[in-house]
Amino acid sequence: MMSENELAKLVFEAGLKVHRNLGPGLLESAYEECMYYELCLLDLNVEKQKTLPLIYEEVKLDAGYRIDLLIEKKLVVEIKAVEALNELHWAQILTYLKLSHCKLGMLVNFNTVLFKNGVRRVINGTL
Repeated sequence: MMSENELAKLVFEAGLKVHRNLGPGLLESAYEECMYYELCLLDLNVEKQKTLPLIYEEVKLDAGYRIDLLIEKKLVVEIKAVEALNELHWAQILTYLKLSHCKLGMLVNFNTVLFKNGVRRVINGTL
C-alpha cells in the first residue's frame, strides 16, 4: 500500500507527462481524461468525478460535490486550467479534503508554461 506522498509523486509525474504532450491552453476536462488514463496505466485505483455527500446535522445531502480524481481513496486531485489559482480553488480543495477525510490533496493547474509552477500540495487542511 502506497503512502500519500508516494501517490503524489506518481500524480506529479503523470501530470508532467500530460503537460509535455499537450501543453497549456486546453479545457480542464481534456487534462482530467488524460490524467485518468495515465494513472490507470499505473494500476492505481482512480475514481473520476467522485461524488461526495454532504453531511449536515446528521442528514446526508446530495449537494453535487465531485472530486476530479480520487487516488487509492487517499489523495484528492483537483485539476484546473485557469490563468492563476486563487483563494476559491484553495477553499474548494480544503472542503473536499474535509468531506472525503483525506490527508493530502493536490491542486494541478495545467495552464502554465512550466508544469511545476501549477502544482500545489494541500496537507491536512493546511497550505
